[in-house]
Amino acid sequence: MPSLRHTPDLSRRQLLFTSAAAIALAGAPASAKTAIDRQALVTRHNPVLIEVDPSAPLMLGNGNIGFTADITGLQTFTEPYSKIAPLLTEAQWAWHSFPNPQGFTVSDTQVEIDVHGRTRRYGYIKDWAEAAKNPAVAYIRENPHRFSLGRIALDLKAKDASPARFADIRGTHQTLDLWTGTLTSRFVYDDEPVTVITSVMPDQDTVMTEVTSKLVAEGRLAVVVKFPGVSKSLNPDPSDWTNPDAHTTTERSRTGSEVRLERRIDATTYHAAIAAPGSQVEAAGAHVWRASSKSRTLTVLTQFAKAPDIALPTPGQAKAAVAAHWRDYWSKGGMVDFSGSTDPRAKELERRVILSQYLMAVNASGDFPPQEEGLFSNSWNGKSHLEMHPWHSAHFALWGRPQLLERSLGWYLKHLPDAKARAANQGVKGAWWPKMIGPDGVDSPSKVSPFIMWQQPHPIYMSELVWRAGKDKAVLARYAELVEQSAELLASFAHFDEASGRYRLGPPIIPVQENFDPLTTYDPMFEVAYYRWGIETGQAWRERLGLSRRADWDEALNRWPVLPQKDGLYLPTASTPDFWDRAAGTCRANAVEESCQNRDHPSFLMPLGWLPGRDVDRATMRRTLHRMKADWDLRQTWGWDYAMIAMTAARLNSPEEAVDWLFFDARNNKYGKSGMTPRVHLDAHAQAFVPTATGASHANPDGPGYQRAAETYFPSNGSLLLAVALMAGGWDGQGGHAPGFPKDWNVKVEGLNPSL
Repeated sequence: MPSLRHTPDLSRRQLLFTSAAAIALAGAPASAKTAIDRQALVTRHNPVLIEVDPSAPLMLGNGNIGFTADITGLQTFTEPYSKIAPLLTEAQWAWHSFPNPQGFTVSDTQVEIDVHGRTRRYGYIKDWAEAAKNPAVAYIRENPHRFSLGRIALDLKAKDASPARFADIRGTHQTLDLWTGTLTSRFVYDDEPVTVITSVMPDQDTVMTEVTSKLVAEGRLAVVVKFPGVSKSLNPDPSDWTNPDAHTTTERSRTGSEVRLERRIDATTYHAAIAAPGSQVEAAGAHVWRASSKSRTLTVLTQFAKAPDIALPTPGQAKAAVAAHWRDYWSKGGMVDFSGSTDPRAKELERRVILSQYLMAVNASGDFPPQEEGLFSNSWNGKSHLEMHPWHSAHFALWGRPQLLERSLGWYLKHLPDAKARAANQGVKGAWWPKMIGPDGVDSPSKVSPFIMWQQPHPIYMSELVWRAGKDKAVLARYAELVEQSAELLASFAHFDEASGRYRLGPPIIPVQENFDPLTTYDPMFEVAYYRWGIETGQAWRERLGLSRRADWDEALNRWPVLPQKDGLYLPTASTPDFWDRAAGTCRANAVEESCQNRDHPSFLMPLGWLPGRDVDRATMRRTLHRMKADWDLRQTWGWDYAMIAMTAARLNSPEEAVDWLFFDARNNKYGKSGMTPRVHLDAHAQAFVPTATGASHANPDGPGYQRAAETYFPSNGSLLLAVALMAGGWDGQGGHAPGFPKDWNVKVEGLNPSL
């Protein structure tokens, strides 16, 4: 399983044994008759590329560092790839800020808003043109940001010593062995075969590569490590290769074939080590080091770290550690095998699930809540969105790997004092969690960010899943205050509405479906259900800990707002009673109108799907689901929406419909050869042809009228794993085998924990 070394406040031993019963179950087959051949299952979905996939280079990593490789197995040729598929080396711990000589602070981005007679300050940007006049907005939104630590590439030369051209590479063949976490890349150059084997260590952020070819011994093939600065343009590639004087690389020490370096970019410092056992490492230019050998095989270990002087392993130790790491990951935890199913889509779903498990281990199992593009590229200036955190990581608890969820869950424990202070400053109780964050935990100014509030119950949701995975009392003790303070915020955030005699959520508030005016919206459907669930779960935690129920919370629950509905249909918000009338009229499906709200996330389905459906009338939800399908602009949805809808269909006892939603034909629901899904936006100005990195053009893969914002969007993968866990593993009150799949599917299940 991915390394546990960075987990805050938890020892390695504590995490490994957090859920002893669950792990024991996950590590053993359900029965001899239904035992899954895990190695065969995993390896039959090894990605194999025989040519460049411009949108989806393969990734290696350990949860805290990600390494994106080109068809050579390193980061040698960038030109064949999409501009939004950069070849980066990013780490959860690697952050940079540009200098702030004017001393901008969050308060410089905030405006005062009256909230039920009390003034609150929000980082609210009503108009981006107006915001552009405020340099504090741009600075706080852009800083801190993730950046790329370095590029590891082949230094391949022609016979005349000129750099090799990608056009001269022949016979490319690349395989990612998921079982061992090893990428093997083969190609031919100048009639000479080249083999490159690449892996990332589990217990330190070290990339190991082994290059074998006659060209190595001839001095025409080496490995170079290059270090960039940070570009003013942070998305999707934060690397700046044009200003070598803007950063420094200092050689701190040299021992035999190992060099240790210190990197400085403004106030950011990190460290690197390059070792080539039995070979040599030399400086080869500004911020460039070159490893070469006189033999046919060159092995190079490149380490990136916050601290200096972390010992490097031998190549043999590194190989053994990587192999054990991934064998352990796949051998323990949950597994689902669809072989033998007659539905032709079963094999593809199995592939998506396996590759999603791999990608989430690489990108979403670190000690910081991941950004939407994980460690693949930057969006939103490289920052993370806390409202997306469960879509990335909650599945680990359901798939028998709760310790991997606990790594990033520890972030909330560290920042609990900050969240409590934020709530107090806003005149409420408990812990207030921001939306778009860097390592400082500060919310970024935005048109929507300060008013999105569905992330507030997330720490309770994720803590509850960890608890359910093993019923370990140590988990209750570890997250008791986190759950208590988060529930306190939920109860405190609501205000009492004298006219209705009930509490009300908002205004201001923006629901999961973000196209609502924050200053007029109240009682969004999902938030009403999720906040209630969070408070009730907070009470349950108190009782598990031997404490009495909170009377003030029960009083709030007794007067909690009802789920908004009209004419037998659930509504996105109580403040839009005419929603479905407009959706069937001027805002019918596929009408491209900015004012139309029948687009984005259909989150009113989530109370029965993401949640178990307390107070949900099944017949009303079924009608709402069918109305959504008829009147929703499904072109303007996101990758996680389809799995979310599938969960609702599964809980409505419609497994065929659930599977159909998993395979819904949408541009944001395409799983490439690497298992990644794109993030595509409807854009009337997008062209039929789009430029490549070389300036040439190729057909827009999404067609005219669509624009790709990113080549990968990992909430899609995480939501798929949540949905399949529910459909295959069942949920509270729904027993039986694989209740979310049609009866004619052959579903073998091991090690899954039931969903809520």
